[in-house]
Amino acid sequence: MNTTSILLVALLGGATAGVSAQVTTVPPIGPAPALTIPALQRAVLPNGLTIIVARNTEVPVVEGRLLIDGGARTAGAPPGLATFAASMLTEGAAGRTALQLAEEIAFLGASINAGAGWENFTVSVRAPKRTFGDALALAADVVLRPNFASADVNRLRDLRLASFLQARDQPGAVAQRVFYRNVFPTSHPLHFSTSGDSASTAPLDSAMVRAFWRRAANPRRATLILSGDVTLDEAREWATRQFGAWRAPATPALKPAARSVTAAPNKATRVILVDKPDAAQSVILIGAPGVAKSSPDYAALTLMNTIMGGSFSSRLNNLLREQLGYSYGAGSNFAWDPVPGPFVASSQVRTNVTDSSLAVFFAQFNAMRDEHVSGDELERGRNYLVLGALGDYETAGNVASAITQSVVFSAPLSAVVAELKAIGAVTAAQLHAAARRHLDPSRLTVVVVGDIAKIRPGIEKLGLGPIEVQEY
Repeated sequence: MNTTSILLVALLGGATAGVSAQVTTVPPIGPAPALTIPALQRAVLPNGLTIIVARNTEVPVVEGRLLIDGGARTAGAPPGLATFAASMLTEGAAGRTALQLAEEIAFLGASINAGAGWENFTVSVRAPKRTFGDALALAADVVLRPNFASADVNRLRDLRLASFLQARDQPGAVAQRVFYRNVFPTSHPLHFSTSGDSASTAPLDSAMVRAFWRRAANPRRATLILSGDVTLDEAREWATRQFGAWRAPATPALKPAARSVTAAPNKATRVILVDKPDAAQSVILIGAPGVAKSSPDYAALTLMNTIMGGSFSSRLNNLLREQLGYSYGAGSNFAWDPVPGPFVASSQVRTNVTDSSLAVFFAQFNAMRDEHVSGDELERGRNYLVLGALGDYETAGNVASAITQSVVFSAPLSAVVAELKAIGAVTAAQLHAAARRHLDPSRLTVVVVGDIAKIRPGIEKLGLGPIEVQEY
């Protein structure tokens, strides 16, 4: 036997001995660590810009978020203008082209992104601490000195117009738009997409975008969040240098208060079909106007949704994916926003089981209303939410995101501790009562995008409600 063979036998023998010595009993699970909310420090510049700092020196990285209150709900803004203006910010600033700006950002080992949602505009910047000051200077150029060059505006406008045409061939996108326009009336902001449509996008030009941003970019409605290896003194110095000269516009754009938005009516259940001939799958969206986060049922509804469709082990995913094999995934969620979004349950299923899948959805809605959840489900749902929250504060980016949510809801960051405590205390009876109040199968909007010739007969037999066909 040569030396190599001897070594091989020795190694295999050692490995076999190791396997036989392995522990076969599951070790006991210790108590879960407590959630530690980072301490926040604040300052306000003379121009009204608020600074919030969460310091963590474990990694020499700083994550910044500049939030400007407004977003797609900015008063007087046609649908899509807010998100379009935000997308233009990184297309060139302070005389740099988009390519030149990107090269400088990359040289610093940084990233800068801009966007808009319903409630605010966000410019995010991330960089190693040693280059963060320079990266923030570029972010300031993006916010205060965007080019809004006509050629770039026209190019992005044409790309957005083309994206609307492409979306018509994407059943998921079609289902989303049809769902929102039917759940929310035209008087409600959520009736429209944040991207607008062809009619609102076609007139966009450089002058319109520039005029809008001049009124929307307001330091008095802005918050600079810095998380990571940064002190309050450093944050104040950086912010003063880059944003100290920022002045409020003479006629600032405003955003209506969330409480001024009239809630959408909850209509009787109906089924809306959108034809996608020869589609191999059907896209299903089922839902209704949602609930405000301030509702006393928030904790119970959050836990209810986790059990029903808000986690991989939820009832809907377990049935439609694991047991029946109808879909690659199914779920549900409440859109918790200052202006409450919808409750939505959704999936993409094989065409030949569209009606069967709808039956599963409604059976689970009724089961959640009619029966108390089991103790095992209750405990699993609580653990999923409470223990999962521990991972929401691990990185500088995680912390910045958490602070962003607290700013959007005008709530202290520590409010999450009370929310998790409330979720941990929800009983099966409280969950059942909340489901009875807010999950009504007789008042849901059902949208199905698929091959109508194949799916309509089976859906009609379910008797869910009147059926109508819409185009998109």
